[in-house]
Amino acid sequence: MNKVLNVAALQMNSQQDIEANLSTIKAGIEEASTQGAQLIVLPENCCSMGRQFATAERFESLSATLASYAREHNVHLLAGSLPCPFRPDGALVPDGRLRQVSQLFAPDGSRLARYDKIHLFTATVADKQGSYNEAATFEPGTQTVVTPIEVAGESYQLGMMVCFDLRFPALAQRLRQAGAELLSAPSAFTYLTGQAHWELLLRARALDSQCLVIGAAQGGEHHYKDGQARQTWGHSAITAFDGTIVDSYESSEMKTEDKHKDYALVFASLDKSAQQQGRKKMPIFQCHRLA
Repeated sequence: MNKVLNVAALQMNSQQDIEANLSTIKAGIEEASTQGAQLIVLPENCCSMGRQFATAERFESLSATLASYAREHNVHLLAGSLPCPFRPDGALVPDGRLRQVSQLFAPDGSRLARYDKIHLFTATVADKQGSYNEAATFEPGTQTVVTPIEVAGESYQLGMMVCFDLRFPALAQRLRQAGAELLSAPSAFTYLTGQAHWELLLRARALDSQCLVIGAAQGGEHHYKDGQARQTWGHSAITAFDGTIVDSYESSEMKTEDKHKDYALVFASLDKSAQQQGRKKMPIFQCHRLA
């Protein structure tokens, strides 16, 4: 009997109305679980785009709400990212900064893992914002995370990443060396960097690690209260261990038949036996010499 884990990535267009975003998240989880998803991955900044410090004040209550959604629908939920004012040990983040935190919740609502984003986005981009420096707001995490997902008596090892982490193959390789079989990649790529590199990076990290890579993305235009706006690439996709795209949403905007639906879903199954066979046929980690 094949060992299969059904996964879904939720694409959103999060704005700065947290309650509206939570409503979208809940609807997406309900639909994905109805279609058989056992693990659902939300995008980076799922509860709010911008307003990081105000959102961080609600870190614990928002985490509890997301945990309740996992429990209500009996799924594992990867809560893309939330800004958090404290480190994993409970100490406040110094220098007035935050941590960008991704969390995995079990079907009973318990938190299985916390990953603090290691690589912080720093780039000059030819868009309206021009330059990005996450380190001005966030402190980088220091620990890699691989955590088991237990489904029907089988364990699947999840390595956790966030957005800019995708540009660093050493992280994906280290997660594989620690036992990862699938990688989460909740993201909010800019439109231009996503257009140029998003699919390429998902496929490359899948090939680097021979893992299923789940790219849950923000997409569309995000309006800030100061009148500014930011555009993200979307195009959520799930990539198999051999670099093939299993399923993808081919748009930045939420173009669905249902005009009231403001999210998109992509689905895939991790066939553990097929992945193990693929790894045996090309045993790159037995040949790896530099790390």
